[in-house]
Amino acid sequence: LENLQPEIKKLAERLRYEVSVRGKQVGWSEKVARFHFKKNLRRIITELYVRDNCHPFKATLLVWVQIPMWVCVSLALRNCSVGATNSEVQEQFSAGGALWFTDLTAPDSTWILPVLLGLVNFLIVEV
Repeated sequence: LENLQPEIKKLAERLRYEVSVRGKQVGWSEKVARFHFKKNLRRIITELYVRDNCHPFKATLLVWVQIPMWVCVSLALRNCSVGATNSEVQEQFSAGGALWFTDLTAPDSTWILPVLLGLVNFLIVEV
C-alpha cells in the first residue's frame, strides 16, 4: 500500500485536472465535480489494489483470525490446567514441567515466560 501512494497521488492530480476541464465543458457545479472526482478516484484505487493484489483488508485479516484463536487457546489451556475435573489430568500437569517450571498448574512466580513471550511477540511485530 505504501508503494502505491506516489502513483495514487500522481493519478489523483491528473484526475483532478481532467474533472475540472470536463466540469467546465459540461457546466458542472463544484459539488457535482467533487462527486465525479471521488467516484473515479475510488475506481482507480480499486483497480490498483486488484493489479497489485494488496487490498487493505488483507493487512487486518491476520488480526481477525489471530485474536479469536489466541483467546480460544488461552481458555483451553486454562481449562486444562485449572478446570480439569479429572484428577489424572491435574497430576500430569503438576508433574509435567521442565527447567524452572516443574508444576504447570502453578503461576510462574519468576515472570520469565510471560516476559519472554511478550519480547518474542514484540520482535515478530517489529520484524
